[in-house]
Amino acid sequence: MAGGGGRPLRALNVAEKPSVAKAVSGILARNPSSGGLRVREGRSRYNKIFEFNYAIQNQQFHMAFTSVTGHLMEVEFEDRYRKWHSCDPVDLYHAPVKKHVPHDKSDIEKTLEEEARKSQWLILWLDCDREGENIAFEVVEVCTRANRNLNIWRARFSALIDREIHYAAQHLIRPNQLFADAVDVRQEIDLRIGASFTRFQTMLLRDAFVLDFTTDDKNVILSYGPCQFWEIQSHEPEEFWTINCTHNSEEGTATFNWMRGHLFDYTCATILYEMCVQEPTATVTNVRQQEKPKYPPHPLSTIELEKRASRYFRMSSEQTMKVAEDLYQAGFISYPRTETDCFSERTDLHRIVQDQQAHPIWGSYAQRLLDPESGLWRNPSGGGHDDKAHPPIHPTKFSSGESGWSQDHHKVYELVVRHFLACVSQPAIGAETTVEIDIAGEQFSASGRVIIAKNYLDVYRFETWGGSVIPTYTYGQQFTPTTLTLDSGVTRPPPLLSEADLLSCMDKAGIGTDATMHDHIKKLLDRFYATKDSSMRFSPTKLGEALVMGYDDMGYELWKPYLRAAMESDMKAVSMGTKSKAEVLEACLQQMKACFLDARLNKGKLFEAMAVFFERSNRSNGNEPYAIGDVLRRCGLCQESDMVLRRKPDGNFMVGCLGYPQCRNVVWLPGSVSEAAVTSNICSTCSPGPVYMIQFKFRRLEIPPNYNVDHLGCIGGCDNTLRQLVEICGTGSRNNSNMPGRGQGHTQSSSSAQSNSRSQGAWHTAHSSSSYTSQSSRGRSAQTQDAAGEDGESSIPCASCGAPCNLRTANTPANRGRKFYSCQAQGCNFFIWEDNANSGGTVPRGSTSRSASTSSRRGGRGRSNQSRGRANDVAFVSATGEPISGRCFVCGDPSHFANACPNRGR
Repeated sequence: MAGGGGRPLRALNVAEKPSVAKAVSGILARNPSSGGLRVREGRSRYNKIFEFNYAIQNQQFHMAFTSVTGHLMEVEFEDRYRKWHSCDPVDLYHAPVKKHVPHDKSDIEKTLEEEARKSQWLILWLDCDREGENIAFEVVEVCTRANRNLNIWRARFSALIDREIHYAAQHLIRPNQLFADAVDVRQEIDLRIGASFTRFQTMLLRDAFVLDFTTDDKNVILSYGPCQFWEIQSHEPEEFWTINCTHNSEEGTATFNWMRGHLFDYTCATILYEMCVQEPTATVTNVRQQEKPKYPPHPLSTIELEKRASRYFRMSSEQTMKVAEDLYQAGFISYPRTETDCFSERTDLHRIVQDQQAHPIWGSYAQRLLDPESGLWRNPSGGGHDDKAHPPIHPTKFSSGESGWSQDHHKVYELVVRHFLACVSQPAIGAETTVEIDIAGEQFSASGRVIIAKNYLDVYRFETWGGSVIPTYTYGQQFTPTTLTLDSGVTRPPPLLSEADLLSCMDKAGIGTDATMHDHIKKLLDRFYATKDSSMRFSPTKLGEALVMGYDDMGYELWKPYLRAAMESDMKAVSMGTKSKAEVLEACLQQMKACFLDARLNKGKLFEAMAVFFERSNRSNGNEPYAIGDVLRRCGLCQESDMVLRRKPDGNFMVGCLGYPQCRNVVWLPGSVSEAAVTSNICSTCSPGPVYMIQFKFRRLEIPPNYNVDHLGCIGGCDNTLRQLVEICGTGSRNNSNMPGRGQGHTQSSSSAQSNSRSQGAWHTAHSSSSYTSQSSRGRSAQTQDAAGEDGESSIPCASCGAPCNLRTANTPANRGRKFYSCQAQGCNFFIWEDNANSGGTVPRGSTSRSASTSSRRGGRGRSNQSRGRANDVAFVSATGEPISGRCFVCGDPSHFANACPNRGR
């Protein structure tokens, strides 16, 4: 970056928050040539623009300084996938995503575009971590759309103090695309996995159970996150026995612990105890005395700040970070989101201590630290972590307490200061004595400690190094114990995790970053997976346990840390350039998609686990009236959602649009279906595809004998067998007591007819059409039956071809029980009602007044007859003799189709 004088350039500066923009502008404008700090309004009332003059490496600039409010953009699915019922959740693993500026931040976007057009430079003052780098590139995208010629720079700083800000302004660097890519990977993975599992869990479980942890269980969202679970172990208490020994002397009392610990076998413990009682003399076998240091903590990282605030003050990690952010923006501490726990050589540690000498409480300790004769100073040792972005958290400005601070602000500031003073101090020194004795072959030990020099413990009041003082013993000394007892106890379960424990576990497992761990914990509580008591300890809720149990039974330990830890490792690899963004996305999403498909296949495990903890609700959701199955094709009516196989509450199957109730497209399936499952087979005839085929299993007694029980069918319009069975069997329940029995009509038939009805499995409707005489659906025997009708009634000759016409019984709602004759000859379209035949009337089935194409019946949503390879004049007439045209076949109204008929079911 070359310097030089000349005409001032205009630079647009962008910070991550309005308060940071104000603070940095105030620091940079405090120079004689700044011309003073001027403030004007931007498009957003919250994001003002600060203006002043400033020189960067001898080049004069007119600086315009504004801000965003966190992320400027959001990652979302394209509109067609955003509605919950718009697609199968598995589609979300490959659905297009977009990054855009949401409506509530459009004013900020306009400000950036307007200012970018007037500028030559863009300087990014975003937080110096991966998340901040990602926001920086969001700003770059918006600004470069308005001005492609911007010279783009990045300022790196860790504290809002003069020396840090001026140093950052004079040492600008280029933004890091790899850091931004790593966040893009995390955002997309979280969106796809979270949305798919959340929709799956919520639609599957919310309305099936009474969720008593919320008053509004109809609107509760059962969110999913791969970091949300932790292990829940059951504990069975078990009794144990141990031998205890004490010894009193003039110097005090020593308590000796049995070196076996304890035994669960009572008999064995009793035998060893009796041996000790019979020979109770104790002999000292070992005496160890040594000085032992207690080292001060490493410099403060974010995770340690959260853990220690939780342990010392019972403050949540979320609250800790909120308070730390306030202190940082006010200039009192350095940037609070850092993984670094070691100071660089260029950090002036003595200057930080000097700032604290005036404090009324720890100021005297700071003075001792700076006194070489005290020998208290020690260069801090690091913990081996360095994120190359920010130093450890440390005080940047002295304060004895600000008037606007809350108690939490005082506590966090004190912790940061005392922790820093401790980490540059000498360790505490103690003398530790360990005495081992032998009683009848059993070994016991006692230990005690005396503090010789407290050193850092003088200032770090949060830690103690206690210990009991024990009498003096010498090797070979013998004595008789004062007490020797056999005591029993009961094993206890491990204590519930505290917030500090949970943070440690997450850190060890590699879950989250310094900037996101407290958010993960907050989500656990917000999603009702855990509760936190007044002692800052977590307890799993019934919902948390149920989900853990359900997924665990499936064999997918989604609640364990390995998955999220692997994702975090991959994101770190992206930020370092060792793995590409596309490579990590593909591998992770492929793995999680397989998990999702398997989880959906084994969703019964989730039902079983939920049933252990929650009562069934027997409630049906108005937006999801049927159990959702697998996708068959895209809906041809709304062109937005998928058509899926569903099972109705009465046990019958149908194919419906996921866009219900906005889209009511439906394909009714035969009521004789007992089982149905979507296969991976794709129909080679129907289009647009793919149209997946269904493997059907029919109830034998409810279909004609010449139909197979097993059938691989298609709902795209090409399957004659399905259409015939809908006409023959209907689509209603097999057990509807209000429906007249097939073959019975509205009046009782003869006893012989009723008897034959039972023997034929209650099948008494027929369907014949030139469109339906395929070899797969009609056997040759069905076309050459003798004069006896299938109802056991007489037949008449066909008026068209002379072949016999069998007497049959209609089963559709409008003509249930009415008798009709139909010709069985291939290619013949003759049809007549029984009462018309008796009066001599005929109704030829091929007449145009009674015919329409199959596509007309489906409201034009299916394929045309031509596309199926048939002629346009091929007629279709229902078995009742009623014509099928482009109108509702329930009420006859041409303004709508049967799937949206208001009279359906009346």
